[in-house]
Amino acid sequence: MGYGGDDGCRYACRLSSNRHNTPHLVKALMPALDHHLPLLRTGRWFGGLPPAFADGLLHMARLRHLQAGESLFLRDAPPCGLYGLLRGGIRISGQTGGSHTTREAVLVLLSPPQWFGEISVFDGSARTHDAHAAEASTLLQVPHDDLLAWLERHPTHWRDLAVLMADKLRLAFVSMEEQTVLPAPQRLARRLLTMAQGYGQAADTDRTHRVLSVTQEQLALMIGISRQTTNQILRDFKTRGVLRLQRGSIELLDVAALRVECE
Repeated sequence: MGYGGDDGCRYACRLSSNRHNTPHLVKALMPALDHHLPLLRTGRWFGGLPPAFADGLLHMARLRHLQAGESLFLRDAPPCGLYGLLRGGIRISGQTGGSHTTREAVLVLLSPPQWFGEISVFDGSARTHDAHAAEASTLLQVPHDDLLAWLERHPTHWRDLAVLMADKLRLAFVSMEEQTVLPAPQRLARRLLTMAQGYGQAADTDRTHRVLSVTQEQLALMIGISRQTTNQILRDFKTRGVLRLQRGSIELLDVAALRVECE
């Protein structure tokens, strides 16, 4: 069963409380977490963590399961922890349009084994965007209070968590620059390649996701161009064998050719 929005935050608090009263729960969950370790270690951030911090995260973590469309947390919700995506996909989004024409504006589509949610760990403030499951998804949730307590006992590892946020800040600056100086075809190609490489979080840069669960409208909103222009560029890429267009997704057929389009 999944828990979304404020229910998800209350669920995290119950987990944090129960953890101290039922140590057998941790032992029961560890085999399930161990099953996901090979995937987690393919991520550049988690794979590069000091063993003490990586083990600490797994010890505190709980498995969460969401159905497609279910909310993980919503904008302005209180902090509920750090998340690692194990299966499926998560949409991080805002809203666009007026009060009568509001629609979801997808900012990023996260794929395994990405970690997210660290901003609220640092400042303790409300969530800045919505997070929904793009498909049936499984995540690790490290409850907020547990993580803060662990970091208070091991303060040297705040820097390791800061690296996760710094990586995303660097990517945000690159994206802002691209929005300003690059033509639409190059921006679209770079966004597709960035998504395929897990937004820079893959330890192996040659490892890519060949099928991206994104619609043309979502892609257009991500890079700030019209849906018509997006469709024209994608059809051109399709004609040249770079990708295949499917309903609700894009399959990358020639990643090397896509890299050329980025230059």
